[in-house]
Amino acid sequence: MTNLIVICGATATGKSRLALALARRNGSVILSADSRQVYRSFDIGTAKPTAAEQRLVQHYLIDICDPTDTMTVADYQQLAQALISSLTVSSPRLLLVGGTGLYIRSVTQGMKIPRVAPQQELRSHLESLGQKQLYAMLQQIDPSAAKKIHPHDPVRTLRALEVYYVTGRPISEQQGENPPNYPILQIGLDCDSAHLTRRIAQRTEKMIADGLVAEVEYLCQKYGNDLPLLNTLGYQEIKQYLAGDISLDEAKELTILHTRQFAKRQRTWFKAYPKIEWFDAESPDLIEQVWHRVEQFVLS
Repeated sequence: MTNLIVICGATATGKSRLALALARRNGSVILSADSRQVYRSFDIGTAKPTAAEQRLVQHYLIDICDPTDTMTVADYQQLAQALISSLTVSSPRLLLVGGTGLYIRSVTQGMKIPRVAPQQELRSHLESLGQKQLYAMLQQIDPSAAKKIHPHDPVRTLRALEVYYVTGRPISEQQGENPPNYPILQIGLDCDSAHLTRRIAQRTEKMIADGLVAEVEYLCQKYGNDLPLLNTLGYQEIKQYLAGDISLDEAKELTILHTRQFAKRQRTWFKAYPKIEWFDAESPDLIEQVWHRVEQFVLS
């Protein structure tokens, strides 16, 4: 039977480094759970495992679609579940590694996700009505969903309405969970805010040194400045620098600030799940601590 080991936590907590060490000891493979690493050519700014690291351990769910494509949570879930099923024989111990909480939850909890692709024309029409009216509409057609969605959350409100108008059924009737029947160990990495800020600053400097500016320049030239992925963390700030709106130092500081804010939201998300076992990312013997827990899990 499959043994799935999850390594999750906020950005810059060392998930990839820990996963690589465990995979080499465990003889396992790594399944990425990062919503941007699925896209080709988005490498440095997403902290994607390097070619050398990927040669050491087989990685999956990296570089699987073009930047102009859209990878939904439902798409990711289908791919991940199929991989887990097919890899069980050759590698019964699998590592699911990343900081995208919905990707991880879609696998570990077996989320039931309505398979409705984004409908741009419908969305544009709905958005023109304004959030206040959209939320009132949602309260009428799907009061159960409305109770779970904040009145000032336009993303989830729009998605709930989109699913309803495409399928004719409320999104609340199409959601739920069907957890997998194999054992799962969830390892979380965390550290105090001061240490995390230092880690984020160091990683930002390394990304710049590794060629992030050239990567963003190439992506802008190939796909255009309006590519949605170029408005995400790290890429948006460098794009502003390339446009001459801010200096490179200002781009670095903004990237650090925005990454800290993002990490705070990630920590809040993951702390809400009691099944995650937390380890200090700053511990000098972190790998040994986690390895000991993994051995316990595999033998239990």
